[in-house]
Amino acid sequence: MLYSPHRPFHPARKALLAVVAVVLTVFTSSCTPTPDASPSAGNSPSAVGTAVGISAPAASESDPWRPAAHLTASQNWINDPNGLVYENGTYHAFYQHNPHGNFWGDMSWGHSTSTDLVHWTQQPVAMEGSASEEIFSGAIVPDTRNASGLGTAENPPLVALYTSSYGDGGALPKGSQAQSVAYSLDHGTSWTKYKGNPVLSLQPASNNFRDPKVTWYEPGKYWVMTTVVADAQVVKLFKSTDLLHWNFLSDFTGVGAQGGLWEVPELLQMDVDGGSGLKKWVMILSINPGGIAGGSGMQYFVGEFDGTRFMAEHAAKPGDPLTDSQWLDHGADFYAANTITSAPGGKPELLGWMGNWDYAQSLPSTPWRGSMAIPRQLSLVATGNRFELHSTIAPAAADALTDAKTSEVHGTNFTVTDSTDSLGGDFGSRTELIDAEMDVAGSAEAGIVLRASAGGKAGLRISYNRATQTLKVDRSAAGTSNFSPKFSPFNQASVPMKNGKVRLRILLDSSSVEVFTQDGSVVISDIFFPQWGNTGAAAFSSGGTAGFVLTSTRIQP
Repeated sequence: MLYSPHRPFHPARKALLAVVAVVLTVFTSSCTPTPDASPSAGNSPSAVGTAVGISAPAASESDPWRPAAHLTASQNWINDPNGLVYENGTYHAFYQHNPHGNFWGDMSWGHSTSTDLVHWTQQPVAMEGSASEEIFSGAIVPDTRNASGLGTAENPPLVALYTSSYGDGGALPKGSQAQSVAYSLDHGTSWTKYKGNPVLSLQPASNNFRDPKVTWYEPGKYWVMTTVVADAQVVKLFKSTDLLHWNFLSDFTGVGAQGGLWEVPELLQMDVDGGSGLKKWVMILSINPGGIAGGSGMQYFVGEFDGTRFMAEHAAKPGDPLTDSQWLDHGADFYAANTITSAPGGKPELLGWMGNWDYAQSLPSTPWRGSMAIPRQLSLVATGNRFELHSTIAPAAADALTDAKTSEVHGTNFTVTDSTDSLGGDFGSRTELIDAEMDVAGSAEAGIVLRASAGGKAGLRISYNRATQTLKVDRSAAGTSNFSPKFSPFNQASVPMKNGKVRLRILLDSSSVEVFTQDGSVVISDIFFPQWGNTGAAAFSSGGTAGFVLTSTRIQP
């Protein structure tokens, strides 16, 4: 919900709240909910209500769900990542942020930096919203040739393209959304808005035209921007040679899941693994509601781009079963992901919000609310008549998680027959990376339980069913869940066995789990809210004997 008795209420906005109540019966916008409060005044990149220049504090009994291995603000609300860029050895993550409270509103660009994608330092608010303009989602382009003219050849700018959501006194009618530019000449520390804003708007103005992401198109020597008209399920493509003047190219629509708003599109070219130089174009796209696990989700399309139009191949049709579409994640909590511009390594690296608009504003965490998923590296793989995106933990993040200076490793090899056996203290951590091989050929179902209570009644259950070849993450007994009836009890995906075995990489944090299959073909990302004292772990098998080879890398906060 958009109004809470725990948040400041502005009496002058009662009329707007009445309108919001009507809008909510149709759609709740995913990365940009219809606001129930105008942003606080202020144009300077201040850090009101937010501690900066420090890492977020560690989890504690009074703050039991604070992540240790995921980006979150020291306090207050965050959602979609924006303006992801790697420059001079530093990863910059900007994101939707409310500097003034633990709820969606007063949308601004928060800013955190990292050298390893695991340990983050919060910086001052980069661009703060005002009563006339909230700062919604967008992207950053290193303008190395100073094509925009906003810097110099010696000091080229970082150029941010973002969505302006206008209020009273804005450049466009109240409620309108358009694309604007800001630039930085000091490596993202401070930002100046371009005087010619907005640089791109629709005629007539739209209230759902947003989420610019920019890709360089080498054959044409121009940038391509993807945006959405969210409520029409349309991706609009534009081109520019200077990042300031944009010409329409084409629309992409009429395919895939369309049960909600389309948001945060991105078009990127990728090499096909083992494809002897073959390249394909990929469109990734968020949808809310209508995701594979209910509520928010991310689908993608693979095809060709000729410099004007993107043409999806073998795409599901609107109205087809959701299982016919291609999904980046089969869990409930992965949304609005986009790639890190100029990331090293040659393959795209993706950062997403670990949240779902079905219940994001009701989460029980305080004084913070919202976190990012672990950054992922994407690979494109040919499978049958389709190409698939596979996801693994980004190399820099994987290295940080397994750094011998900040972690300890334990391993075990055993079998379980029709029982549940404790894994002991070596696997009883609140934050750990588990590599698991399960031999399920002789068992009907097998798996592990994490963050278990002493009596075993509570815990997060990760299981594999041999008959259905289904991987399942069950959070129904994992902790607090009464904050929303839409908090799904479990999520699952089809995962074929290989020689009777299933191999998983599991990243467990204080209030989240991300389960990757070994080849990265399936990921299930879910948040959950366990009791502080529940740190037990166990392995189980039913209907026969299962073999386990487990390694735990315990991560120190």
